[in-house]
Amino acid sequence: QVQLVESGGGLVQAGGSLRLSCAASGRTFSSYTMGWFRQAPGKEREFVGGISWSGGSTYYADSVKGRFTISRDNAKNTVYLQTNSLKPEDTAVYYCAADRYLEITKTPSRYRYWGQGTQVTVSS
Repeated sequence: QVQLVESGGGLVQAGGSLRLSCAASGRTFSSYTMGWFRQAPGKEREFVGGISWSGGSTYYADSVKGRFTISRDNAKNTVYLQTNSLKPEDTAVYYCAADRYLEITKTPSRYRYWGQGTQVTVSS
């Protein structure tokens, strides 16, 4: 069982940056592949990116590639989403998700554990 808690969201102007964090409980964090998703009002949940359980692989949606970076610190049981050059269309609730030894996937239903989300609002 893993519990995930996101933080770091907020209101930022277009072009700005935020670093989102996702803190996980448990002693087996290093065996979990982590994904970041987002959901805007009236839209489906969208894959943003993911990092493998080993940390050796990352994968990003085309919409954020080159602007967002995912990293993890297994000693702190935390995964990060650095968001740069933010655009108004990045406005959404951002969620982290996890599952054990999973290959990075864009499919939300493949991740067993989810955080409660953190709001990111980008003003123009």
